Formats: sequence, C-alpha cells, structure tokens
Amino acid sequence: MHKEFLMGNAAIALGAVAAGVNVVAGYPGTPSTEVLETVAKYRPDDVYVEWSVNEKSAMELAAGAAYAGARSLVTMKQVGLNVASDPLMSLEYVGVKGGMVILVADDPGPISSQTEQDTRRFADFCRIPVFDPSSPEEAYQMIQDAFRYSEKYKTPVLFRPTTRVCHAYANIENPEYKGPKEYEGFQKDSKKWVIFPKLSYASHARMEERNVEIGKDFSQYAWNKVEGSSSEKAIIASGISYAYAKEYLKNHEDIRLIKIATAYPFPEDFVRTALEGVKEVICLEELSPYIEEQVLKLAGRYKLSIKVSGKLDGKVPHSGENSANLSADILSEFLGIEKVEQGIELSDAPALPVRPPVLCAGCPHRASFYAVKQAMKGKKSYFCGDIGCYTLGNAMPLDMVDTCLCMGAGITMAQGFHWIDGEGTCFGFVGDSTFFASGMTGIVNAVYNNADMILCVLDNSTTAMTGHQPHPGIGRNMMGQIVDKVDIRKVLEGIGVKKILTVDPLNLEEAVAAVRECAECAGVKAIIFKSPCIAISKPDKKCVISDACIQCKKCIREIGCPALITKDGKVTIDRNLCTGCGLCSKICPVNAIGGDTCE
Repeated sequence: MHKEFLMGNAAIALGAVAAGVNVVAGYPGTPSTEVLETVAKYRPDDVYVEWSVNEKSAMELAAGAAYAGARSLVTMKQVGLNVASDPLMSLEYVGVKGGMVILVADDPGPISSQTEQDTRRFADFCRIPVFDPSSPEEAYQMIQDAFRYSEKYKTPVLFRPTTRVCHAYANIENPEYKGPKEYEGFQKDSKKWVIFPKLSYASHARMEERNVEIGKDFSQYAWNKVEGSSSEKAIIASGISYAYAKEYLKNHEDIRLIKIATAYPFPEDFVRTALEGVKEVICLEELSPYIEEQVLKLAGRYKLSIKVSGKLDGKVPHSGENSANLSADILSEFLGIEKVEQGIELSDAPALPVRPPVLCAGCPHRASFYAVKQAMKGKKSYFCGDIGCYTLGNAMPLDMVDTCLCMGAGITMAQGFHWIDGEGTCFGFVGDSTFFASGMTGIVNAVYNNADMILCVLDNSTTAMTGHQPHPGIGRNMMGQIVDKVDIRKVLEGIGVKKILTVDPLNLEEAVAAVRECAECAGVKAIIFKSPCIAISKPDKKCVISDACIQCKKCIREIGCPALITKDGKVTIDRNLCTGCGLCSKICPVNAIGGDTCE
C-alpha cells in the first residue's frame, strides 16, 4: 500500500484501473475531463482508452464491451448525458454482462456549463442506480463498488461526482493493481441482446422488481451512514454538502448527520431507521431537491411525524453551489445555534479585479469573427454560435454571437432563421472538434432541405476549451497512435456542399473576400477558417506600436485583444500577452503597427 496526493478525477480514474476496467471511452467536458486523461496516462497496456467523437458514441462503445463481459467506463459532464440518453434509456432494458459505470460529472453553479442539470434525476428517469461520492477518497473506493454492483445486478450504473469532488485533492491509499478483468467474450443470444417490444415489456417489469432489491441492498451499503448521537433534529446530506455539514458539526457531536451516498434506488430502510426519534430534518444537497422529495415520500408512506426542510421550503437555495460558509448559515439557523464561520476569512483581502472571459490574445477565432463582421457590415445577418472558446465571440466589441444553445445547434438554428427570414444572411459557427461531435447532421439537414446558409468552421486544430484534447481532424488519438486525419473539407464535399473555401483568418483581406463571395451565392456554403490555437503553436515574434500612432484607438475599439492596452493615456501593446498575430496591424489606419515594427 502507498499513498498518492491526487485530484478527485485522478482518484476516480485510478479507482477504475484498480477495479480492473478494460475499456474507457468519453467526450471531454469540464469537470470530468481529467478522469479519462488519467486512465490514459497510467493504464496497463491492455486497457483501451479513447476520446469518442461524442457521448453517444462513447456510451454505445462501452455497452458493446460490457455485453462481452468486460468492465467499461464512460466519462462525460452532465449536459453530455443528454447526448447519450438515447442509448442509455434502451441499455437499461437490455442490461449488461460486465460492469459498466457511466461517470457523469455535475456542475453546480454552473461554473463551465449551459445548465445546472442534476444527474440524479436521470437515474430516477431511466431507472438505474446512482452513486454520489462526497470526497476524492470516497470516490476512489466507491467507483470500485459501482463496478461490483453493476455486475451483481446486470445493469449499468451512474457515478455522479460534482465539481468540488472532481477537482479537490486528497491523499489516496492506492493498492497494487491486479490488472484488467478477464472476460469470456460475447455470447450470442438474440432474445437477450436485441431490443424488441416484447423484450422491453418483460424487462421493464424485472427492472422495477430489481430496483426494490437494490434499494434494500443500498440500505446496507457502508457509505450510507449515520454519525452523531440521538437528537430530535437531524441533517441529511449528500455529495460535497456532506463534507461541509461534517466540518460544521465537528464541535456538535450530539447532532445526527445522515449521509446518502446512493440516491437511487433510495435506501428507504436505512433512512427510516436513521430518522427514528427525529422530529425535524433538513436536507442539504446541491441542484434539485431530490433527496428532500424522497424523504417527504417516505414520511408520507409510513406516516412519520417529522418536519422536512430544504429547498422546497426555501431553507436551502434552489440553485448554485453550496459552500462551507453557506452551509454554516443554513445549519446555524436550522439548529438554532451560534454561527461559526467555516473556511478562510476573506473579509480583509483586497477585491479581485473584474475580468470578464475573453478570447486569448492572438486567438484566430477573433480574426474569423472580425472578418465576417467586416464583410457583412451594413447587411442584415444572423450569427448563430456554438459551445466552446468561440462562444466568447459574443463579447464586445466583436458582438458576433446572436445565439448559443448547445453543441452543433448553431448550424441548424441558422437554418431556422433562414426559413423565417429569407432576406438576412444566416451564419452557423462551429469549432473543428464540435463539427465532428455534433455538427455533421446539421449540415446534412441543410443540404437535404435546400437551406441557404454559410457554415463557418473555426478550425484551430484542437479541442481548446476543455484542455486541448485530440479529435478526428488532428491525426492522433488518445492512445498516442498516429491515425489518418478526417478531412473536414472532404466530409463537407461528401455531404454535398458545393462551395467550400479554406482561408487563414489572420489574412484579413482574404478572409473578408471569402465571406463576401459566399454571401453572394445561394444554397449551403462553407468557409473553413484554419489557423492553429496559439496555445499549441507558440509565436516567435511580438508586435510594437511606432510613433506614427495617432491614438485613434481603433485597434482597441474593434477587436478587443487583451494585449492592446492604454498606458499613460496612450495605446500600447503588452509584450507579455502579444503573440505577433498581426491582426491589429491590418486594421490600423496609419500603419503604425506591424511591418518593420514586428520583431
């Protein structure tokens, strides 16, 4: 045995390896990304790891492995589960042979997501068990349990860490790995593995019966536990909120703390026993009031004389993250005891500067948006954006993202604008990684239905927003193998797009001309703005401003590059940020930037 100081996601990954995982597939998305990356780094040679093109593909690949008796892990964030929900709903009816764990990292806040989606609701919806760890140490052990439960009950299981569990660090006792699980392989049986209505009907009945059994099993699960002596008031908590409650109660050992580690199927027997003698309980949880609702149902079913508080009566906030101090406020009011501040007191710390998210200095996406903006100046246009770095194109002064819904939606939403307004020029922006993940079907839809739109693929040769993971257009996979690149231009040609232009967005004149050319043509057009992300292609020069500058500040007003600043009332360039991309030099009316002034 040895100890390692690990991030929560790394602990989960090594727990999966310790459990003998055979196959790991996923799609990057904060806060889940590091799980798959850690498995890839530390995997035994016979463990297969891949970044799939999207979450649906990852789910189906892992299901195939589990059908053959192997242990498989799928990784994604909460909104990724929406993409994977189609196979998941059917998978529960079919079941699995080998252990299959679906890791879905929830993002209360949301810190880096479109929504505050609660995966426990999905577990209830699709009727599969869910594990809810409260710390990296617990997550390391619990994911191993998740594989065992999956195999015991022949069902996929959900594993739901939240952002603070994913990104916290802790010392993990890490045993020696025994290697991947041995498995017998797929046994053909069409009555078992082929989903027909008759099979689904019978499976649904068995599923409901099985979940009652799992609920009873979970009532004996070691991570569902009661701490503290008997008291008329009790706290029920889950996930990171349990850690906050435990910290708060370190000087109040007489208060009963009930921890729920398996939200579905709800461990009713355990909770009934834990609530004996309790008159009032508060449910401390993030996102939806899931546990609170289950406790209310339990109280109603068994006629328990108990007052249940939480989100539904406004005692716990309905949205956002819980914190140590917020939990202290809630519990102090509930328990009627003096509040003790939790965590670090920051009242004397200086205020942090306000720094809105912005595209990096030298980012080619800025040049792409600016080219489209210049080409369409004075013309009615719709700019439909997407999920990724380029969402930041909505910020001033670019102001080039009118809509952003979900991955790939910009392409199809542009078509919606076209059909309700035939006069405006409709643009759909998408990144190169997102193009492969969820963009291609939207283009097929446009070609098939004879839409009129311009597809703008912002190709920076990486999955930048989530930490520069590879994708099919790069030529390298997660296993480190050199593979054939999937050529975006050839894909578009195969779909049926007739006009496809490829330009370097940092060549402003050429980029503007390409947009104007496409705007004059009918039908589906595509512009591939191709220039590498500055994080993977380091510059070898900087730009400076000469004495010819007339201080018009056009460079600052129009492109919003963070390297362009004012100092002592004059425009200057922050050499620590400048990448020498030269976009500012192309818009300077007096040629005071670039040229001989670049070094």
